[in-house]
Amino acid sequence: MSEGVESGTGPAVAAVTISDSAVRRIRELEAAEDASGAMLRVAVGGGGCSGFQYSFTFDDSCNGDDKVFSRDGVRVVIDDISLEFLGGSEIDYVEELVGAYFTVRNPNAASTCGCGVSFAVG
Repeated sequence: MSEGVESGTGPAVAAVTISDSAVRRIRELEAAEDASGAMLRVAVGGGGCSGFQYSFTFDDSCNGDDKVFSRDGVRVVIDDISLEFLGGSEIDYVEELVGAYFTVRNPNAASTCGCGVSFAVG
């Protein structure tokens, strides 16, 4: 698959893209954990300081309601419900003085929290 391409069934949604730095970090984590073929699962759940929060985990399988987005051999998997909040977003990996972390640049978020993993919708 090429950048931003999704697989799965169901209604069309805006693609989720994966930044260069996220691709690099996912590859590093796969190598460190000897987890070739693992996918980064991004999900949205209730909670956090702004109402919703992102979670990032590694998974080696897909569920029936998952969409898979690929770039340069790296795969990100998102379930249908989370994708309603994440359509059009970019998955990124940020390295700053205060730490390094995965984040979502989400055009659907009306506001975000300083922690980078919490957001609200309008």
